[in-house]
Amino acid sequence: MKNNDQNPIKHNQWYPFQNRPLPSGNGQPVENPSVVPLFENNSLPDSARFIIVGAGVHGMSTAWHLAMALEKSGRGKGSEVVLIDKQGPGAGATGLACGCIRNLYMTGPLHAILRESVKVWESDPVNFGFQQVGYVSIGESNQEADYVMMNKSQIESGYPSDLYLGKDAESFLKSIWPDFRTNRCDVVLHEKPSGYAGTHMACWGLDQKCRQWGVKRVYGVTVSGFDQSGGNVKSVQTSAGNIRLDEALVLCTGAWLPTQLDMLSLPRTLDVLYPDGHIETEKDLWTYWRLLEGEVFLPEGVDFRTADGKDSPVLHIELMNTPVEGYDGSELKDHVYWYTRYAAERVGSPGLQGGTIPVKMGPEAVLEPYGHLNDHYQAEPWFADYYCRVTEMFFGRFESILRPHFKERRNGGIGAFTPDNVPIFDWVTKNTFITADSNHGFKMIGVGKLIANLLTTGETPDELKPFALRRFTEGWTYGDRNSNCPWV
Repeated sequence: MKNNDQNPIKHNQWYPFQNRPLPSGNGQPVENPSVVPLFENNSLPDSARFIIVGAGVHGMSTAWHLAMALEKSGRGKGSEVVLIDKQGPGAGATGLACGCIRNLYMTGPLHAILRESVKVWESDPVNFGFQQVGYVSIGESNQEADYVMMNKSQIESGYPSDLYLGKDAESFLKSIWPDFRTNRCDVVLHEKPSGYAGTHMACWGLDQKCRQWGVKRVYGVTVSGFDQSGGNVKSVQTSAGNIRLDEALVLCTGAWLPTQLDMLSLPRTLDVLYPDGHIETEKDLWTYWRLLEGEVFLPEGVDFRTADGKDSPVLHIELMNTPVEGYDGSELKDHVYWYTRYAAERVGSPGLQGGTIPVKMGPEAVLEPYGHLNDHYQAEPWFADYYCRVTEMFFGRFESILRPHFKERRNGGIGAFTPDNVPIFDWVTKNTFITADSNHGFKMIGVGKLIANLLTTGETPDELKPFALRRFTEGWTYGDRNSNCPWV
């Protein structure tokens, strides 16, 4: 089918990480584009039974699963679902994500969310670009109790993983990578269902699932407000006119979600009660963090395969008491927090992609333009040194060779985190549901399926119940974690 949609900035939409558009320099910044070609873009209808805002992983997954559930159950049609995005699939955090799929969480209820998400990834691994290579995470002895807890919870949630301690941990790592340096690697968790997915393949697959099941995909239209009455949203205001809402609105807009909740006149702060009884008053409901990720080409003749020649598991290391030295001998950071995966589809040739802990900013952020187009949120030069140095610390094959191969280009992005850094999946008006993923989104593709179940049956799935907004006022706030990172 011929694609008649416009590509005004004339970049290669299939490989925008090879050929990213740059800031225009004329005061009119280019918006971050869709990461896939747009086919059969619909115009905004006058009304819709369900409206979903945001064509990232959550929005597209919700629209697809909802349309499929309506059709299969006989309760409606896919065409009753309208998906709106101001650009198109993957223009926000989903298209920039590292693509790791893991269950490394000290917040136990998240394990069931990831179990359901892996089922979705496994349902069509080719079209989602899912590589089920596993996930290996490493900690020092101070995290042993946390790893024991995670392993137990994962297994109980139906998510198989193996735990290795002490000498067994070292032996396991050497069995995968004989050149791996195991100093201070005291505990290892091996998640078998995990892996990674190519973010652009996932966006393409999800968009086509929506198209296949009849979702009205309205791209290039910006939501500007909401008309409310009696606690219900009656219509959604957009740059293409108003659309009447007949049943439910789902907001899946990531970093932009706080601004849309402003449009609903919802507060930006709240008093948070913790399980130990203490209260933090006027705590920000949303805190922005700046993301730190990048890519490196693999030098000629060097690979990232296992001892038996297979693709490596995704690797995650947090050594809280191990400093990282720069190339000049100075300390870059007082601890290791690093993750990496093989990423040929992202780098454009054999290469790695990974990152470290994001940088906490505060309750306000410059949202436009997003990602690499925004001068405010680019990774500083130390990040490239840090990422390469940590990689070299652990692998003999990479000893002192990676830094010249780091992919020097703009790398930026931000995420909106919740007060306890754990997602909120809940109703915020009588007919408005939010997917506030606290920047965990890409791996949680199954949340859309769970929301679709809720919308079609009226019953909240057990997997979503632990993520209600009321936890902050009722005293079951999360956040008891032994890690330097907000994602654990």
